[in-house]
Amino acid sequence: MGMALGSKARRSRGRAPISDINITPMVDVMLVLLIVFMVAAPLMTTGVPIDLPQSKAQAMPLQSKPITITVESAGALSIDGEPVTFDALVTTIAGLAGDGTDERLYVRGDTNTAYGTIMEVMGELAGAGYARIGLVTAPQRTP
Repeated sequence: MGMALGSKARRSRGRAPISDINITPMVDVMLVLLIVFMVAAPLMTTGVPIDLPQSKAQAMPLQSKPITITVESAGALSIDGEPVTFDALVTTIAGLAGDGTDERLYVRGDTNTAYGTIMEVMGELAGAGYARIGLVTAPQRTP
């Protein structure tokens, strides 16, 4: 018994208690949180989901012909060349869409068409559940 007390007393006399804070676990936790936020931040953006084509990209091969909605400068709408009213837009597309709301839709707008008109059409389509909406543009002319 005396031996156990003597070794304990010797250990406490030789070293002082460590008063420094070990920050290694805190750094590890902060790095994990940083990675989580870096991965999650792009997923938290909101807006109208659209596919914007790049001017130099090649055309992608399509399995089926997409439905094209044309918005003229006066605000008149047509679907694949057939005139349609704004109120009948979603019901007409629902009748043409073979894949339901997974159907790819292209919106073509005249250069002089008001931005708000095109956004109303896209908002109506997005509100109906269509997420694959693309904007059609002409290739950029070189001078």
